Amino acid sequence: MRLRALLDTDALGLRLLGGEDELDRTVRGVMTTDLRDPSRYLSGGELVLTGLAWRRDAGDSEAFVRILVQAGVAALAAGEAELGAVPDDLVLACSRNRLPLFAVHESVAFATITEHVVRQVSGERAGDLAAVVDRHRRMMTSGPAGGGPDVVLDLLGSDLDLRAWVLSPTGRLIAGSKTTGPALPADICAKLAAEHLAAARTGRRGPHRLTLGSTTYSLFPVRSSGRSPQGSRDVRETVLSDWLLAVEADAGDWPEERLDLLQGVTQLISVERDRRDAARTVRRRLAQEVLELVQTGAAPAEIAARLRVAAPVLLPGLGAAPHWQVVVARVEWDGGDIEGGAVAQSLLEEILVDPLSTGPEHSDRIAVAHTGDEAIALVPLPAVSTEHDGSEAGILADVLLESVRDPLAAGLDDDGRVTLGVSAAVHSAEGLRGALEEARHARRVAAARPGRVCAAGHQELASHVLLLPFVPDDVRRAFTARLLDPLRDYDRRHRAELIPTLEAFLDCDGSWTRCATRLHLHVNTLRYRVGRIEQLTSRDLSRLEDKLDFFLALRMS
Repeated sequence: MRLRALLDTDALGLRLLGGEDELDRTVRGVMTTDLRDPSRYLSGGELVLTGLAWRRDAGDSEAFVRILVQAGVAALAAGEAELGAVPDDLVLACSRNRLPLFAVHESVAFATITEHVVRQVSGERAGDLAAVVDRHRRMMTSGPAGGGPDVVLDLLGSDLDLRAWVLSPTGRLIAGSKTTGPALPADICAKLAAEHLAAARTGRRGPHRLTLGSTTYSLFPVRSSGRSPQGSRDVRETVLSDWLLAVEADAGDWPEERLDLLQGVTQLISVERDRRDAARTVRRRLAQEVLELVQTGAAPAEIAARLRVAAPVLLPGLGAAPHWQVVVARVEWDGGDIEGGAVAQSLLEEILVDPLSTGPEHSDRIAVAHTGDEAIALVPLPAVSTEHDGSEAGILADVLLESVRDPLAAGLDDDGRVTLGVSAAVHSAEGLRGALEEARHARRVAAARPGRVCAAGHQELASHVLLLPFVPDDVRRAFTARLLDPLRDYDRRHRAELIPTLEAFLDCDGSWTRCATRLHLHVNTLRYRVGRIEQLTSRDLSRLEDKLDFFLALRMS
């Protein structure tokens, strides 16, 4: 804005005392100070507001004005509340140094002037930046010359002082301004993603706002340019795959112009999102071809040939074909009228990315296909190490969802589920069919568990854990009631703690000494309790069969 515009606003109560020839200067900011030397806080182009507390005698005015001029400020506005009229020595100093000087009426607060200048300057910057964003979007649409969303986020930081980040639906950092300082901590990203997904599920219009500590964030949905909210039949079809733009600011009182600007930024980012999806087309097609060969019983040699084609695409520079793991995922909604395969595909591609990686192009070494409600990932392992227990390392089901569980649960709300199954690593094409069935079976084990977000791995398929979820509910209840109800009734009447004693006894492998030590009991007291358990249930805890029955009953209860 120009200095001249300040005089056209009566509510500001400004009176020009000198510098009429300089009123076309541009104001780029505003600062209030009573320091004798405020130069370290000035960057040039400011309207400086002062209450004159720095002035002790007439000689101070010349020194103060020279400091402002050297810093390149646009003008000085002096308040009349402290000294009455602005001192003549200050008027003369400003005149000698060609610095425009305004008097501020005592009835006008500096905050009023500051708010007006900031609003005007910000609006003009937003208009300039909007043109940049529009030009950048056109460049990105026609090719990669625009440089990605980081460039526009840098502009938001430098021109509008807005710190902004692009996050995936699971809270992974995709892009951020280089001028915004340190990246957002992972726990903050996860909370922002969870709020975004929860708000989307309730149908609230963006931007959504969330305050964490003393900081408020505004969250803007970033949707694929080919999938508008109006074109989607149901928000559940895209809620787990849309990105978001997180801005460190409260957008609740923003003018329409700034909101429109941020919407333009989200459209720009959606172009990058579409490009990322297009780049994954080759990997998706490779996965689809391999899986079709596996499921139709093709010869191992044919599958191996296809894997040799896939390996260089997924792992550039790898000399030999890697080991492979298979991960199966399903996204299911209550009612069953929405196919979740496409969302499961996008979600699985996101979940399998290294959580420490950033950027929209993270060289993800996975290939994911989908059919119906199921997504299947082929994950190459360039070098499979062996753990201490002899098992081969790779993707572990129990940690796969650890960092994304809360955001996903928010997006699933109370009517959706995500279940995953992970196979062991296989060494050749012959083992791929078995790995697929293993991953599917592990996913069914995960689906039998409570919770909205569950995963199971191949390690659990060699344990009793595999069997328990598939025991019919009526059989489960009858079995546990027959063994445990007599003990529960006795504990209720006598506070004898037979159930905790039984759990500890089995956990200590039937060792009287270790169990007594754990429970802080005398061995004779422990023997009495175990005898009471055997009497009430007509079982013998020295027999392996009875120990196993009790163990399973406790697990199923």
